[in-house]
Amino acid sequence: MENSERCFLDWMTLQQEDSEELLEALNITEDGDQHTLFSELVEKMMTHFQDYTDKRTQLAGVGPCAYFAPPWNSSLENSLLWLAGYRPSIYIRLLYSLYGSRLETLISEYLQGARTGNLGELSWQQMKNINDLHFRIIRQEEQLTNKLASLQEDMADDPISVIATEQREPVESYGQVDRNIQNYEEAMFSILQEADNLRLATLKELVSILSPLQAVDYLAAHKKFHLCLHEWGQRRDENGCLDI
Repeated sequence: MENSERCFLDWMTLQQEDSEELLEALNITEDGDQHTLFSELVEKMMTHFQDYTDKRTQLAGVGPCAYFAPPWNSSLENSLLWLAGYRPSIYIRLLYSLYGSRLETLISEYLQGARTGNLGELSWQQMKNINDLHFRIIRQEEQLTNKLASLQEDMADDPISVIATEQREPVESYGQVDRNIQNYEEAMFSILQEADNLRLATLKELVSILSPLQAVDYLAAHKKFHLCLHEWGQRRDENGCLDI
C-alpha cells in the first residue's frame, strides 16, 4: 500500500512537471524547430504514461482490489473512478470540450488574420476519426463493465457465500475462503490490466489523430484537468466540505 501510494504521488509530481513543460512549449514563438519540439514532447509524455502504467501494474499484482477505491485518492477522485481509473471515453469528451472553447477564440483570430493551428482547427477528417474512436471505446468500456459486474455477481454464487452464512466462526474456514478470494483478486487484476491498457491505447490513438501542436495543446489541458481534480478533492476532504 505504501509503495502504491508513493507511485501515485510520484506520478502526480511528474504530471505537474510535464504540465509546466507543455505550457512553456505552447508559449514559444513560431520557429523552424517548433514541429520537432512538439513531436518530441508528445512522445515524451506518452512514454511517461506508459512507464506509470507499467509500474502501477507491477504493484497492483500484490493487492489489486485497493486500486478500485484507493485510499491515496480524495473522495472526489474515487467517485469518478471506473475500473481503477478514469473512463477512456472521458479523454475524448475533454477533447470535444476543448474544441468548443478553442473554436470561439479561433473566430476572432481569423478575423485578425491569425491562425494558431490549435484544437480549434480540427479538420473534418480528424473529427470523423475522433468520433469513430469514441464509439469504439464506449463499446469496449461496456464489455469491461459487464465483465466486472459478472465477477461481482459470482461472489454470491461462490461457495464462500454459503460458508459466510453457515459458519458461526468464519476463521474456521478461512483457508478455503482465502483461496477463493485469491481467485477473485486474480480476476480483478486481469480486469484492471485490461482497463489500463484501454486507457493507454485510447490516449495514444487520440494524440496520433492530432497534429503535434494540437496534441501538446490537448495534453497540457488533460494534465491540468487531472491535477485540478486532485487538488480540489484534497481540499474538500481536508476542510470536511459536504455541501448539499
